[in-house]
Amino acid sequence: MERMAAVWGMTTAALAVSASAVVISVSGTAPGTASFWRCLMALPALVPAALWERRRSGAPSRRALLTAAVAGVLFAGDMLLWTQAISEVGAGLSTVLVNLQVVLVPVLAWLVDRERMTRSFFVCAPVMLAGVLCTAGLLDRAPAGADPVWGTVHALLAALCYSGFLFLLRRGGQGAPPVQPYVLVMVAATVASLAAGAWWYGLDLTPDAPALGWLALVALSSQIVGWLLVAVCSPKLSSQLGAVLLLLTPIGSVVLGAVVLGEHPSPWQLVGCALILVGAFRLAVARK
Repeated sequence: MERMAAVWGMTTAALAVSASAVVISVSGTAPGTASFWRCLMALPALVPAALWERRRSGAPSRRALLTAAVAGVLFAGDMLLWTQAISEVGAGLSTVLVNLQVVLVPVLAWLVDRERMTRSFFVCAPVMLAGVLCTAGLLDRAPAGADPVWGTVHALLAALCYSGFLFLLRRGGQGAPPVQPYVLVMVAATVASLAAGAWWYGLDLTPDAPALGWLALVALSSQIVGWLLVAVCSPKLSSQLGAVLLLLTPIGSVVLGAVVLGEHPSPWQLVGCALILVGAFRLAVARK
């Protein structure tokens, strides 16, 4: 029963997060602005939940809090780089590229926890890398996106940060109260986004009301619902099953990007998208 609840929780989380790329694109805000405000506006709803958990389950360990702080900085890097990629390669394709975490998280698990690398990993990784080249538009005369090559670079760097964030979020939530560390993740991400936005990625501390409204919707769907559910549910599932369920995020983003933003990826970019998703799914469900 608990496992099924976690499955439904992760499914809901993936679908909630999938809308964020499109909503951020509609908001028209810079990466620093979007990342800072989406985290900041989530805190008033998250802090009471953390205080309730503290009274009920006690405080997490210092190690869990340190892990959460590092995860928050990585999450900020993911948000900033990925938001930059949205305008360069499109909302849907940027989300597909970021989900190369299905390859990168096993690498982290092998390096840090000495988990065994499966034969399927070595089979699927080249397929997914070929998908990255197609999605970047390197085989097209007129690929979709304002700057698909740099969009791919930024999305791949975001995937590195995203993988580290997911790895630490799941690892830190095993056998520990999950909400309090997650709130620290949001606090660290808010501070990191503020610093990086002011220095490099553009930061507007007084965006107009429509932009704030769109970013509040992102905070609700992604920070308050989506990633909180991932923090709570992912430690209760195998990493492979969690990876499969998170693949609903790029699928949803591609569909919403086409419907809401009128994005029309080229045939080769759609082939690349399919290669990444098929390879990721095969890798996630493989046992050998």
